[in-house]
Amino acid sequence: MAMAAPSISLSFFLFLSLHFTSSFSKFSLPFPSSLLLRPQTPQIDSLPHYHTKFFTQTLDHFNFYRQSYHTFQQRYLINDSFWGGAAENAPIFVYTGNEDNIEWFAHNTGFLLQSAPHFRALVVFIEHRFYGKSIPFGGDEDVANSNSSTLGFLSSTQALADYATLITDLKKNLTAIDSPVLVFGGSYGGMLAAWFRLKYPHIAIGALASSAPILQFENITSPYAFNSIISQDFKSESQNCYKVIKGSWQHIDITATHPGGPQLLRNSFKF
Repeated sequence: MAMAAPSISLSFFLFLSLHFTSSFSKFSLPFPSSLLLRPQTPQIDSLPHYHTKFFTQTLDHFNFYRQSYHTFQQRYLINDSFWGGAAENAPIFVYTGNEDNIEWFAHNTGFLLQSAPHFRALVVFIEHRFYGKSIPFGGDEDVANSNSSTLGFLSSTQALADYATLITDLKKNLTAIDSPVLVFGGSYGGMLAAWFRLKYPHIAIGALASSAPILQFENITSPYAFNSIISQDFKSESQNCYKVIKGSWQHIDITATHPGGPQLLRNSFKF
């Protein structure tokens, strides 16, 4: 009976995870994490909850060219402070890193650490290839981003395979083959989490995708969907606020066409 309560709690948590994954997929939002001007990424020393590890990752998971077998060091952060251990089949929470330094996401995503004690979970943040310190081609960003032949290895499909490979190896090394894995992500990372659950259901039993524009693709979702959702948010609070903001765009457009207008806008908005 001692294990009943945690089991029920985890089942309920999984229900919420799958529910939110499904619910958020109905909304079409651009990648907010790509639009924000982020503060300077904290150094790992300011993230005392995590240990930094590196995994030797395959460059190309799907082809058999000579270059496909090249490797790079993929960084991940791990916290085992609350983990119940492999003997108890305690769960593993994995954040599917998106388009930035993984330290930034670990510093600004508290949900996993807040939930970990209750579920006695291991927490892992995996860095996306081509970002942070997970740079292929010898860690040289200039080389990695130089042309289409190198950037061709920067894809969501390759990233998902990275996560599948790393998680599988990590569970093997921890003798935690039977520990359930839940993946988490926000924005593009949320898309990755949802896709990971779909593509690798034998690895992850659930996914929580927050603000993930899973259907934000041409001929699937209207390009104006995000603006419509934001407009409804303003309307729900104040019709006058909505009208004022909507009307401001016309004034901005008109000002931009006048002599000195662009400079006035730059000064006003501190561009």
